[in-house]
Amino acid sequence: MTREEKKRFIREKSHEHDIPANEKILWSLHAVKKLRAEALKKTLIEESLKACDLIEDYQTEGRPLPDCLVLGFIGNEPVHIVVAIDADFDRILLVTVYRPSAERWGNDWKTRKS
Repeated sequence: MTREEKKRFIREKSHEHDIPANEKILWSLHAVKKLRAEALKKTLIEESLKACDLIEDYQTEGRPLPDCLVLGFIGNEPVHIVVAIDADFDRILLVTVYRPSAERWGNDWKTRKS
């Protein structure tokens, strides 16, 4: 799956997501813990995926599912979400979520600082 296909898949699943009728977004325990630690809201993270940008694509070797880092926004606030693509079951899994820091990321929130 290409970067563009991954981004499109994530956006599509976030638009299709409807609990309990059509659950397309699953949350890992780690992501739920980070959500609480970062004082973020689940529904706002899920909403931010509808217009997310893929900023890093991870190698699939040693990973059960292909995954990537995406940038979403809650209002003007950036959030980073690691998303695993589960195409076989037509859904996505949120692995972790966090607020990117200005110390580690450029002004665009897409570029890691050296």
